[in-house]
Amino acid sequence: MKRPRFVVSLTTKDNDFQIEQAEAAAQAANRLGIDIEVLYADNDAIQQSQQLLKIIQSRASLPDGIILEPVGATGFPQVARAAAAAGIGWVVMNREIEYLADLRRDYKVPIFCISSDHEEIGRIQGKQVAALLPKGGSVLLIQGPAESAAAQNRLIGFHETKS
Repeated sequence: MKRPRFVVSLTTKDNDFQIEQAEAAAQAANRLGIDIEVLYADNDAIQQSQQLLKIIQSRASLPDGIILEPVGATGFPQVARAAAAAGIGWVVMNREIEYLADLRRDYKVPIFCISSDHEEIGRIQGKQVAALLPKGGSVLLIQGPAESAAAQNRLIGFHETKS
């Protein structure tokens, strides 16, 4: 029986969080007896989409699924459609993606996204600031990219709980 094979596409290898994700993926793959290939996009959305399209179009040894944390906000709908049409499962990490329902209707491969509750993360951050500064004060809040839905949702949650 053929071992399942997955491609894990991450934004950069210059970030501790991304490195930890790659290590966790390798450990899970080893534990489950599957093969993975980890790709890094060097924080370049065009490079990431080209890497994935090359794999999808190779037809030599297609992966069973692609798991990605996309660079930028789009989530690569055209690349996702190409993967689904080739019979490759599509998983998007840390983004809420609008096009997934259309792909699920049109293709019979696993297609989903997985993400944290970023509003709740913002609420937790707001509570932490309130505990650190019970009499008020100033903080510098580093949000992340303005177009990022995750950053926007964390800010909403933060504003709900800040004093």
